[in-house]
Amino acid sequence: MQPPHPHALVRDHTIYACVMGSRAFGLATDDSDTDRRGVFLAPTALFWRFEKPPTHVEGPAREQFGWELERFCRLALRANPNILECLHSPLVEHVDATGRELLALRGAFLSRQAHETFARYALGQRKKLDTDFRTHGAPRWKHAMHLLRLLMSCRDLLRTGALAIDVGDQRDPLLAVKRGEVPWAQVESWMTRLAAEAEEAAARSPLPPEPDRARVEDFVVRTRRASACQAVEAHPDDEVVQRVVRGRVLRQR
Repeated sequence: MQPPHPHALVRDHTIYACVMGSRAFGLATDDSDTDRRGVFLAPTALFWRFEKPPTHVEGPAREQFGWELERFCRLALRANPNILECLHSPLVEHVDATGRELLALRGAFLSRQAHETFARYALGQRKKLDTDFRTHGAPRWKHAMHLLRLLMSCRDLLRTGALAIDVGDQRDPLLAVKRGEVPWAQVESWMTRLAAEAEEAAARSPLPPEPDRARVEDFVVRTRRASACQAVEAHPDDEVVQRVVRGRVLRQR
């Protein structure tokens, strides 16, 4: 199997695609972009070559980004905020049978580790906002809005064990921050309070200490095996495909 162009992997092998950003968060305005994110499953046969398939692809459309399934799952197991939120977008544009299996695993990725990763990311963003304020007299208000949203999401995840990314009735207060209508001191106080509430929630969270790595790994192995078996059917005359699949995969059935 010859390696396809990365955009072809997204076009032909996407298992899950959604809209993220302000539109998924309930914070869209007339000038908001449409950020598309997705997961593609690179055919197993591509991994038998020296040149491996990409772990992520930008495009082919504007504001579009996709991850190969294994990379996506690894990041989700580390409680990467962007990845976890992608799995919980209310705006799903495409999902096939494998994608539905991935969505059914959403709970397996969630754990109290989310507090550390969300908080670490939030701290980095807070430092950037503080630098902007010291340098320019004002932060980047849009980034301040999204940091508040992230802190709310983290707190509520730790409190409830469920990740909801739509801001609901907090839309108007958050958009006021984006417009620069809320004094920076008040925004700072809000951020500090949310971080403290997340810290308190982490101590009594219903989430497990660790994600269910074994369950996720089983899913990845099964999808790789199914893809390899499809390679046999698609390339019955390819001796390399037949030898590798029959020697390493079919005996595992």
